[in-house]
Amino acid sequence: MHRNNPSPPSLKRSLSGESNGSQVSRTSSTLLFGEIPLTPASADSRSNRSNSSICNLVLSTSSSFLRFWLSDSCRDAFLSQVPQKDLLNLRLVCHDFGTRAAPYLFEDVSVTFRPSTFTKPARMAALDRIGRHVKTLTFNMHHGAQTFLPPLIDPVTGEERPFIYEPQVQTPPTLLGKVRQPKYGSWEMTDLLIKQYPPLFHSATNIPAFIRAFSALRSLAHLKINCPGQEPAQRYRRSTVDYALISLRIAIERSPLKELNTLTFLSIHPAGLLYLQPMLGLGSTPGSSKRWNQIRKLAIHMDSFPFDQPSRTEHLRILHTYLRTLSPCLSRLFFRWKGDRGPSPLSLDREPCLQPPRSTDPSLPQAHGPRPLRFPRLRYMELENALMDSSQISTFISCHRRTLAEFNFEDVTLRSGSWDDALAPLTHITGNDDWKRRAEEVMDVPLILSPVNIEPRIMGPLMEQQEEERSRGQLTLSRWLSRSRSSTAAKKTKEQFWGGSEHMRKFLRSSVFAWR
Repeated sequence: MHRNNPSPPSLKRSLSGESNGSQVSRTSSTLLFGEIPLTPASADSRSNRSNSSICNLVLSTSSSFLRFWLSDSCRDAFLSQVPQKDLLNLRLVCHDFGTRAAPYLFEDVSVTFRPSTFTKPARMAALDRIGRHVKTLTFNMHHGAQTFLPPLIDPVTGEERPFIYEPQVQTPPTLLGKVRQPKYGSWEMTDLLIKQYPPLFHSATNIPAFIRAFSALRSLAHLKINCPGQEPAQRYRRSTVDYALISLRIAIERSPLKELNTLTFLSIHPAGLLYLQPMLGLGSTPGSSKRWNQIRKLAIHMDSFPFDQPSRTEHLRILHTYLRTLSPCLSRLFFRWKGDRGPSPLSLDREPCLQPPRSTDPSLPQAHGPRPLRFPRLRYMELENALMDSSQISTFISCHRRTLAEFNFEDVTLRSGSWDDALAPLTHITGNDDWKRRAEEVMDVPLILSPVNIEPRIMGPLMEQQEEERSRGQLTLSRWLSRSRSSTAAKKTKEQFWGGSEHMRKFLRSSVFAWR
């Protein structure tokens, strides 16, 4: 007798409200990693696969948290506000947290160059993993005893040996190629440099290591270079920092840095820009300027130096040439002299120390100074701690009046003329001089209340100091603006200060201290 086997139970989910509620409750009670329970209308195979993969990475028992974490806008807004120290701990929670927090943790990276910075295998392997997240890189290399390069001395004769550096961009792949092509031109010079120069120098001239490191930074948009601490006595000597700048420039030109658009020199010595010249630098190629044409924002903080001597103007010419190279594509420019005031780099063609001497022989051609700089796309400009003439400012504003939207001369001292003469082109551009009456200097002045039994301190004679400053003949932009402040503004400020006398009286009466 043949017996019919019982049919297997149906695996199809019921769509009734009662069965739906019971199914969800039973499913949520067996959740292990906080999976988001799906309604029958959205329970397709694709959603199940995606949620199961996420739940294997995020170990959470809260479905609300998972909904928050899987929302791109909420998660990105949260991670952008988390401090960097907390991001380090957040990446240790689980795999998905580490993946999501990595772009915010490694967005800004600072590197201090040492002998093993770009050659240590473990460090380069880590850079390959996180390099795609780096958008801002700070390259630090301080001047010091380790970067100083003494003269090369021949061990046999005791004479100084000249060294002509030729960058080796590619390392020979075979041992035979390395034997035929020494790193520093000849085996004799290579052996001499290895024995007399420190390891930091040989790492600074390892251009293939620089290229490999920067090739991993494909999303790099902002490069910061910081080379502080150069002694004035070493201003005309080449150091290890200069060789590192050569390698850095070649690596930038030969790496796929298509997002690079901002360049900042946090501290640069006067001769440092010579080794960053894309066209005149060592190891440059006809296509070297292509990468530097991407720069739209440039900020330079340069160490000041004596510039009033005509025999020491080569550093100003280097600066002028470098700005000319980047001027066609710049939209933002910031320049500041660190230390004493220096000349305006925007108008070096009108600087007296760079003007050639006039020839007394009319038959000889007249020598010309530097050509004027033109910034056809410049929108914002800021100059700090400079010494210039009013004619230089007015000429610069007139030449860039069609593109310049905002300019700022901070702590700039005029050698000749006044700020009325310097800003005279604004009257021509606007058609009237209403901007003079609107000029007003605003500052926050703290209110300091003295306690009882404290002798009042007498402030110094400020008026005498102002008279001494006027006698020096130096006019700054802030003093020029304060002179044009109207009496109406001062009266309004006084009314605002004393208008709340009743409120001030209540505040002093309720204070825990005894005030007069």
